[in-house]
Amino acid sequence: MIRQKWTRAWCCVFLCMISVSMYPANLVYGAVAKKSKLTVVSDGPPEVSAEAAVLMDEATGDLLFGKRANLRRPPASTTKIMTALLGLELGRPDEVVTVSQKAAAVGEATLHLDPAEKINLNELITGALVRSGNDACVAIAEHITGSEEQFVKLMNQKALALGAQNTHFENTNGLPSKEHYSTAYDLALIARHGLQIPQFASITRIKETKIHFLEPDVFMDLQNTNKLLWNYPYADGVKTGTTIAAGKCLVASATKDGRQLLVVVLNAPDRFGDAKKLLEWGFEKTETIRVVNAGQVIAEFPSFKESVPVFSKDSIDISISKVERSKVQTRIVWEKTANLPVQAGEQLGRLEVWLEEKKLNSVPLLSGKELVEDNSLIRFFPFLKRK
Repeated sequence: MIRQKWTRAWCCVFLCMISVSMYPANLVYGAVAKKSKLTVVSDGPPEVSAEAAVLMDEATGDLLFGKRANLRRPPASTTKIMTALLGLELGRPDEVVTVSQKAAAVGEATLHLDPAEKINLNELITGALVRSGNDACVAIAEHITGSEEQFVKLMNQKALALGAQNTHFENTNGLPSKEHYSTAYDLALIARHGLQIPQFASITRIKETKIHFLEPDVFMDLQNTNKLLWNYPYADGVKTGTTIAAGKCLVASATKDGRQLLVVVLNAPDRFGDAKKLLEWGFEKTETIRVVNAGQVIAEFPSFKESVPVFSKDSIDISISKVERSKVQTRIVWEKTANLPVQAGEQLGRLEVWLEEKKLNSVPLLSGKELVEDNSLIRFFPFLKRK
């Protein structure tokens, strides 16, 4: 069983690496560490109490606001986002977990697990996300890989695969540890991936629920630690975190008129107020626009023989502040010279989306038809001959 889960784990990490390479997150607004590309506009977001914060569009991955977005901070129990999503990806909900002595001994926020208790994996994941059970996280890890140490290795591999380059985990639950850290931006990346898992998204929006233990046959009442679910009508996730070192932390999502935004605030005395203000600003002052549709004919490739229509391989959506919409431009970059032949579906260039001097995204441009070499032309224009 453990060997099978390790195989699934490596596949999961590999697929994430492919996904990140194909769809990099774009940074659109705010002030963050020097590697981030952001544009400040006059109609800016509200002040927040958080030491570090981000606001991200869940669908596009575009960062709409950043405050010290790449500052490494203790993530506290927001760590459990990674533990839960790996548990869902590598295990089956109905798998029976037997609680170990080590898991039962974990203190602070717990489900009060006892050694030898039996419970389904899905119930443990619910307990970890809703009630923030530290002991549940260790039990999940031991069930998936045999030990918490091995599971933490997968957590770090997954973080890198998702593009969370300033994250390092040393445990599954976020209890204080010197080399256990993440950033507001990284936590947004991780949570965004989690929200794409239907079961994860469903659990994190639960306000109150019960979990069922198999042995002994008992139920436990749970109440979500995320109070934003009660005081903000559009809230639908994700996870709180609190320690003395980390301060009050929150990763939260909200959906309004079909658009979902994701906010992270770290060391935020008013974490729920900060999150609500940023979410409201995002819904009111930013928007997602479709720049190009998949299959849309964009231009004509400059061939000597005849025109070749080129079309966009994929759609491009970008999330941006409304006042900057008029500044968005597209540019065509040809990657093939005007020689023959041209294969149908061949990549001839790319369409780039720019906001002033910052490239936001790009998509391959493909040939809409085939053109073969014309020997009569080659006699007069030898440079047309394919090399």
